[in-house]
Amino acid sequence: MMSACKHKRWCLVFSVLFCLFQPQSGVSLNSISSGHGGNPQSRQKIRTNETRAKFAFLTKIIEQFQTDSQTRNRWQKIASQTLRPESLILVSDSDPTDIVLRRTDALLSHLISMPGAPDLSAEEIRLKQLEKVNTRIPLEDSKARYQLFEQVLRLRRKIAFSNPLLDFDRILFIKRHFLPATATWGSDMRGNHMCDQYYGFHAIPGGGLFVLDNPFGEKPVVRNILVDSVCRNGRFRGKKLQPGGFLSPELSYDGRTILFAYTEAEPTKYKWTEKSTFHIFKVNVAGSGLVQLTDGPVNDFDPCWLPNGRIVFISERRGGYGRCHPRPVPLYTLHSMNADGSNIIRLSHHEGNEWHPSIDRNGMVVYTRWDYVDRGNIQAHHPWITTPDGYDARAIQGNYGKSKVARPTMEMDLRAIPGSHKYIATATAHHSQAYGSLILIDPRIKDDDAMAALKRLTPEVPFTEAEIRYSDGQVYATAWPLSEYFYLCVYDCNGSARRGTRNNFGIYLVDAFGNKELIYRDPAISCLSPIPLRPRQKPPVLTGVSTTPKQPPSEHLQTAPVGVINVYNSQHPFPEATIIKALRIIQILPKTTPLINKPRIGYGNEKGARAVLGTVPVETDGSAYFNLPVAKPVYFQVLDEHGLAVQSMRSDTYVHPGQRLLCRGCHEPLRSAPVVPERLPLAFRRPPSRIRPDVEGSNPFSFPLLVQPVLERKCVTCHEKEPKAPDLRKGDWNKNPDYRYSSYQNLRKYAFFFGSSRNEYDPWTTPRTIPGRFGARASKLYEILRQGHHDVILSKEDLHRITLWLDCNSDFFGSYENTESQAKADIVQPILE
Repeated sequence: MMSACKHKRWCLVFSVLFCLFQPQSGVSLNSISSGHGGNPQSRQKIRTNETRAKFAFLTKIIEQFQTDSQTRNRWQKIASQTLRPESLILVSDSDPTDIVLRRTDALLSHLISMPGAPDLSAEEIRLKQLEKVNTRIPLEDSKARYQLFEQVLRLRRKIAFSNPLLDFDRILFIKRHFLPATATWGSDMRGNHMCDQYYGFHAIPGGGLFVLDNPFGEKPVVRNILVDSVCRNGRFRGKKLQPGGFLSPELSYDGRTILFAYTEAEPTKYKWTEKSTFHIFKVNVAGSGLVQLTDGPVNDFDPCWLPNGRIVFISERRGGYGRCHPRPVPLYTLHSMNADGSNIIRLSHHEGNEWHPSIDRNGMVVYTRWDYVDRGNIQAHHPWITTPDGYDARAIQGNYGKSKVARPTMEMDLRAIPGSHKYIATATAHHSQAYGSLILIDPRIKDDDAMAALKRLTPEVPFTEAEIRYSDGQVYATAWPLSEYFYLCVYDCNGSARRGTRNNFGIYLVDAFGNKELIYRDPAISCLSPIPLRPRQKPPVLTGVSTTPKQPPSEHLQTAPVGVINVYNSQHPFPEATIIKALRIIQILPKTTPLINKPRIGYGNEKGARAVLGTVPVETDGSAYFNLPVAKPVYFQVLDEHGLAVQSMRSDTYVHPGQRLLCRGCHEPLRSAPVVPERLPLAFRRPPSRIRPDVEGSNPFSFPLLVQPVLERKCVTCHEKEPKAPDLRKGDWNKNPDYRYSSYQNLRKYAFFFGSSRNEYDPWTTPRTIPGRFGARASKLYEILRQGHHDVILSKEDLHRITLWLDCNSDFFGSYENTESQAKADIVQPILE
C-alpha cells in the first residue's frame, strides 16, 4: 500500500500538471487535434495537447497501481497473458517518465535488430543521456520531470517513425462518428450492441473516405477521395454521395481500388429501406470510377477482396432475426459477389450473425461468428475460418469458453499478421461497438477455453463486459498489423459508450512495448480503419475449391456427402460400454419473427426452433457416411442402441452443392492430428446413406403431434382419476396466450432443456454437452418410465416419441409461424430454412 505521503505527492503532481498546462479554451485533453497541415503554431499546440493527455493517462494508471490493491493484483495476474512485459505497469515505475523511458529503450533495441534497420546510434546516445538525467531529478520536482517527459516523447517519436516497416507514404481510412449509447435499453440499441452498430439508420451523417499523405512527416495532408466523385450507375447515377455514414474500407491487393460501405443514414429506426441501409461501393484511389455494387432494403457491408477476384461481404440477405432481442435485429452472414456486384451468393447458412471477413495468408476467410445453438446469448462470438466458397466453416478458438470472465466476451476485426500464422483482433463486448483492447491470437496453441491461445497487446485496457462493464474500455479499434509487434489502429484513451460522439478516435502507430504515436486526429469526428495505401502480396487462390460463380443447385446437387471417421473420437469420453448405432441430424431454423420469445419455442428461454431430418447408421468402427441436404444449418446427435442421444453438438454446420465434408469425430480436439485408421472406415466402403426420416411430429417438430397422442393413449385416463397427478390433457389451450397445452406446462419439471426456464435474460449456459448427461438420459421423465410407472407399458415407438422430444430440448413448437395452427396439431412448415 502506498504511504499517505506518497499519495499526497501524486495528487500534487496531478494538480500541478493541470494548473501549469491547462489547455486553451475550446481544446480539451479528450479532443486533441491532428498532426496534419496548419501553421507551425497550430502543430505545436497539437503536440502539446497530446503530450499532456499521455502524461495524465499514465499518471492515473500509476496512481491506481500504487494505491489500489485490486488494480495491482490485476496487473500481476495478467503479466503472463501479455505479449511484452514492457507494456505492463511495474513496481519500479515511479512516474510517467520512468515508463516511457523503458518502453522507448525496448522499442529502440527491437528496431536496431530488424532487417533493414536504420542507423539509430545518435538516438541511442541521446536516450542514454535522458536516462541519466532521469536519475537526477527528484519526483517532487514535477515541472522538471514533465519537461523531461516531453523530451523523451520527442525522441521516441523520431525513433518510432524510423521503423523500416513504415515503408508507405499514404494511409487510407474513413471518418465516422462513434455512436452514442441509448437510454432506452433493449428497444433501441444504437451504440449499445454488436449488431445494431451496423444498421444504416443508426449512422450519424458525416465523415467520408480519406487518404492521409505523408503520414510520418512534419506536414501530413488529408485528401477527401470522394470530393469530386460522381457515381456511374444505380440510384446515384450522375450524383455525388451526399453526407451519410461510411463503413469498412478495403483496399485491393494491387493498391488501386477501394471498396467501402455507405448509407444515406435516413433515421427511420428499425425500418429497413434503401435509404436507411448500408450498400457497397467501389472507387479508384484517385476518386474516379465510383460505382455502386449492391442496393436494396438490406444492409451490405464489410467487403473484402478474395484472391480469386470475387468479393466476400456481410449481408442481411440470409433472412431471419436474432432470438434474444426486444426489437428487430436481422441476421447478417457471409456472402460473396463478382467484382461488378453480380452473382451474389450466400456463403454461410448459419442461423446467427457474422462479422468482419478478412483473408489470411493461406487464402482462407477468417471472420467472427455468433454461435448460439442451445447456449447463452453472450458467450460465443469468436473467430471462425472457412474457404472462399464457404466450405467447412470451423471455429479457430474460443468457442467454448469455460466462464464469462475467463477470456474476451467477443473478438472482432481479425487480421492476419504479415509473415506470421497469428492474427490481431479487438477484444470487445456483446453490448458495445467493435472497440476494446487489442489481442494476439495464435491458432497453433491448444485452446484451453481460456487465454492459452491469446496474448494481450494493450493490457492497460481490461476486456469489456468480461472484466469491466460493457460501456467502458472501448479504447482501441480496427488494428492493421505491420508485424507481430507493430500496428496501425484508432485510439482514444477515454473511449466509452457513455461519451458517444464526444469520443475522438485518432490514428496511431501502436507497438507491443506499450508505445503509441499519434499520426492523425480530426477534433470534429472520429477516424476508423486505417490501412497502408500500397500494393500487398495476394494470398494464394485455393486449389480444389470452386472459383467460378455458383448457380442454384440442380436436382442432383441438392445434397452433399458427409463422412465421420469415428464418433468415439470425442473431447469427453462416452459413458462406459456405450455403443453408438446412429447419428441423428437436426436442422436449426432461423427465427422469422423479430421479437424475443414471440413465440417461445419451448421451456428454454430464447431457444431456436428445430426439425429432425432423421437418422443415418453408424458402423461398428464408429464411422458414418451419408448425404446431407445443402443450405440447411444442422447439428448432430449420436444415438445408442436404445435410440437415446449420448452426445449433441452445440453449434451448427452446413454444406454447399459440390462440397464434401469430413469430420474426424464427435467434438474431437481441434488441434489433435487425425488418427489414420489402419483400414478404410467401414462406412466409406459403401455408398452414402440416405437420411431416414423419423416419426410424425419430428419434422416439422410438434409436441401436439409427437407427444400428446402418447399421453392421451397411455396416461390421461389414469391421471384423471388421481387428484394429485399432473394433468396431462390438452386443457383449454386456446385460452392461453401462447397456446400451450396443460400437459406441456405440467411436464416442465420432468423434462430436460437448455436455457433459463423463465422469461428472463439468458446470458450463459454450460457450453459443451457432457456425454450421457443431457436429453432423455438426464430427465426425470425418462427415469420414471424406465423404472416402471404404475404398470404403464409403452410400445417401443411410444417410448421413442417421448425420448426424441426430451433429446430435442423438450420443445413445443417447431416453427415460429402460425402457432395456433400448430397447437391444433396441424402441420406447419417453416417459411425460412
